[in-house]
Amino acid sequence: MPPKNTLKKDHSSYFITMTVVDWIKVFKTAEDFEIILDSMKFYTKNRGLNIYAYVIMPNHIHMIVNADEGCVLHSVIRDFKRYTSTKIREKIELQGEEKLLSVFGEKAIKHFKKHNYKVWQDGNHAIELFTQNFTWTKVNYIHQNPVRAGLVQNPSDWVYSSFSNYQDQSSMFEDVHCLICPVLPN
Repeated sequence: MPPKNTLKKDHSSYFITMTVVDWIKVFKTAEDFEIILDSMKFYTKNRGLNIYAYVIMPNHIHMIVNADEGCVLHSVIRDFKRYTSTKIREKIELQGEEKLLSVFGEKAIKHFKKHNYKVWQDGNHAIELFTQNFTWTKVNYIHQNPVRAGLVQNPSDWVYSSFSNYQDQSSMFEDVHCLICPVLPN
């Protein structure tokens, strides 16, 4: 039996959370957030990832996602995390943040990873979307996350989310499939 909160069904839509180990705040500058945004752009254009809502927080990401027919969602997310992990580690190495690299190195050893560094926690806390109401609750949760965290006063003030997409405004990531009728199985 697969572990709880996994991406079990490749053609379902999920609310997922990707969290940095120990909740370390690695996304601090526009350049940091750009790593995730560029990866989102690549994976939506080239790997069949569909993003319906998102927020990039300093230490985690929430998304509502599914994958195109013929794509394996858990593989796409795994590769997304692997790629962004490498890019984050490279940026931290360039900045000479040895203490942070040490933490990521210790996490890799503790979790018996083949790689030298572990940036993301295991799993995605995936929750399958099952009703329109539940889906919209998760969309609102995503957009309110920066407000609840005290980062901004209004969801529109946080540019690293899909809130502006839902307001028909320009966005840092234009490829959001805004929900008219949520992405639920037929």
